[in-house]
Amino acid sequence: MFNEKIQTGLIKQLNRELKSSQLYLSMASWVEKKGFEGISQFLYDHSNEERMHMLKLIRYVNKRGGDVILDNNISYKKIIYNNISLKELFQELFEHEKEISKKINNLVDISLQEKDYFTYNFLQWYLEEQVEEEALTKMILDKIKLIGEDKVGLYLFDQDIKHFQKKHNK
Repeated sequence: MFNEKIQTGLIKQLNRELKSSQLYLSMASWVEKKGFEGISQFLYDHSNEERMHMLKLIRYVNKRGGDVILDNNISYKKIIYNNISLKELFQELFEHEKEISKKINNLVDISLQEKDYFTYNFLQWYLEEQVEEEALTKMILDKIKLIGEDKVGLYLFDQDIKHFQKKHNK
């Protein structure tokens, strides 16, 4: 039988991944309306990636005989972007990714406490993924901080980020 404590933790995490997907999606939509085609594509792609993280968790829980419950009332901070900068947007994403990392670390800890080495092994992929997510988000944030509000710099960054995911996934 699948450990209840671990199942509950994994279900909470898959709902966090769903929330993350929606966060990236809402940010992508706003950025797209501002004319940042490259940044919006990056964020749309990341929304899909977060959804895939959720699906991976769902499939794992199902394989272990658990019962997946999706939170249909996901409450996430409604983002009002009227006066937000790209720097603030990516700062929020960076903080979000750091919080997700903490939650995954907690799941790893629980899997060890409960001596569920299958789940411990499964979560190793998420640990590595979070290292990459934090590093990527921080690198983008650092670049945006360097650019500041320079319109030409933002334009060039928007063009560059179209190929960013491909370059950094090699």
